[in-house]
This record gives sequence, C-alpha cells and structure tokens, in this order.
Amino acid sequence: MQMKFQEFDLKLTHRWTIASSLGPGGAGGTEIFKVVFVELRDKNGVLGIGEAAPSTRYERGIESVLSFLRQVDADRLSFDDLSPSMEYLDGLGSGHFAAKGALNIALLDGAARLSNKPVCDYLGLGFTERKHVTSFSIGIDHPDSIRRKVAEAESYPVLKLKVGSPQDRQNLAALREIAPQKPIRVDANEAWKTKEEALGQLEWLAGDGAIQFAEQPMPATSAPRDLAWLKERTPLPIMADESCLSANDIELCADCYHAVNVKLMKTGGISGAVEALKAARTSGMKTMIGCMIESSVLITAAAHLAELTDYLDIDGNLLISNDPFLGATAEGGIISFAKTPEPIGLRVQSRDPLADRRSIHHSETATIQVENC
Repeated sequence: MQMKFQEFDLKLTHRWTIASSLGPGGAGGTEIFKVVFVELRDKNGVLGIGEAAPSTRYERGIESVLSFLRQVDADRLSFDDLSPSMEYLDGLGSGHFAAKGALNIALLDGAARLSNKPVCDYLGLGFTERKHVTSFSIGIDHPDSIRRKVAEAESYPVLKLKVGSPQDRQNLAALREIAPQKPIRVDANEAWKTKEEALGQLEWLAGDGAIQFAEQPMPATSAPRDLAWLKERTPLPIMADESCLSANDIELCADCYHAVNVKLMKTGGISGAVEALKAARTSGMKTMIGCMIESSVLITAAAHLAELTDYLDIDGNLLISNDPFLGATAEGGIISFAKTPEPIGLRVQSRDPLADRRSIHHSETATIQVENC
C-alpha cells in the first residue's frame, strides 16, 4: 500500500466563532481551518481517500495529525481486511482520533470500492433519498451579521445558532426577524458553567417555541449529578457533544442527556461512529451526526451513516468557499447522493481532474485552532 497526505487550508465564507473561542468584548474566531487529506492506493491502483479535521478541544491539532501519519507503515494497511489494519493503528498510540479517522475512512473507501458498493451499502445501512435534512449553522456574531447570515441561509429549512455570548438574546431576536418560524437548534459549546445558569438559559430559549434541542449546555467536566439534575428539569431536550467522544461514553451520557452528537473526528472515523450511534440507540437516546469545519470528504463520509440518525448537522463544507472535493449535496438542506460523481466507495471526487496524478505530500506549518461546527 502507498500512502500520501497533504495539508490544506479551508477558507470560511464568514469568520467562525463559538463560545470557546470568544475573546474580550465578544471578539474571536477564525477565517481558516487546517485539515489533512490522506490517500491510500493498493498495488492494483484502488484508491481510498480520507480527511483529518482535528479539533484542539480534543487533541493537539494539525501537527499531531502529521506526526502520527509519519509513523504509519502503509504496508501494514489493507483494503481486504480492515480489523488488523485498525488494530495496527491503535497500537501506534492512544488518542490521535483525527488521524486514525482519516485512515479509517480511506480504508473503508477502498474496501467498498473493491466490493463495488457505496460505503453505506458496504456497511449494510443503505441510504434513503429525500429523507435526511441537515441544519445550517450560524456562528456567534453581532445582530446585523446574524441577520445577513440568516438571509443567506434562506434555502435551508433548519438553522443551528451558536450561543454563549453576551449578545445571545439580541442574536436570537435578529435571527427571528429574518426567519420567524424556522425550527432552530442551539449549541452552547459548554458555555454555561453551573446547572442553575444552564437551566435559566434553557428556560429562556424554550420561550421561543420552535427550538428543537440544545447541545452541550454545560462543560463536559461537570459533575454527572449536575448534568442529571439539569436533564430532569430542562424544558428543552439536551444533547451531548463534548461529553460524548465514543461508544465508551454512551452509558454515562444516557443518564445526563436526551441525545448525542456523534462526530467522525471524535470517534476515530466511520467504524467508531457506527459503534457509538448503535450504542446510543440501544440506550434509548436520540442520535445526530455532526461535524467540524470540513470538506466534502468528511461530510460525505458522515452522510453514509444517515440511516442511524434522528438528526443531521453536516454542514461544514457549506461554510467554506474552497472545497476541493465533490460529494454528497445539500440543496435545500436535503442530503443526497443523486448527483455524486462516483457510484461506489465514499463517492467523492477531486474538483481538480489532475489531482489523482499529482503527488500528495505533507508540509510543515504552525497549528491553527480548529473548532466544533
């Protein structure tokens, strides 16, 4: 097996800010996210593509991904038998979820191609067209910018508003000026530090009447008894994000939340995400596939798991201006494979027709923070 990897800057259409990146006076965020694309090619020329979009909330970022990939002996990887390949990668060190996730996705892409199936069918999940709708995220900003962003997102039927700033109430009011009736999801990204503060904010949000749920209202490090206290009293369903990294967290999350947000970059790829989603459903929780700021490689990989979810929040590629790949589409918020350029495997293709004939290499750069979407 040959392995190549390349660092790439995803450029945000709008500056992206969430609660954890707010600075003094409400400033903060970023305009660029760094990802790493990975390519595996076997001796017969079968290609598998993956992507790492590391969040510094969970690990060290791009340098950590590059360091891990440099350790990998590609001859230990195979499209024919994925379990030994993943066992080998796990043996290279704990953590490194983003790097392992990129390789897991590339391995499944290649394996599905060998089986002449799309990944969703290779996994036995299938995919129903015109069923799955993603939300569109509106980052923390000033009310005027919120109005502009919501107007630009007119074609998307469900919005997600980032909260946790001093202007939350003004921002929600600004959103409602432009989209008075759309369903909304809110994401606090651990912003409210006590159970009492979180309950007060959730009671205020419930007054809107059309908010579906709230993600991660309190820090993941909060005492489980405080999270359980909040679950018992909240007027809105609450969803774990930072509290749920893998299937190992589902049992505790079931006591503290109504739902979980599963992301491929937390679970170490598609295989771990399937395990977490199935465990959550077994526990009686609602499920959602989420994302970081990502290209169509990761977003399309997540779309293959849609049949295991109640909600989708896979809009990371919709928030950038330079997606280098084509994959699943989201016209009007509806996730679809109908227009994908590839019928099998991950079903993604480079926008550059020469890309598959160029060397993909790594380069040395400084780490830039990558945040949750």
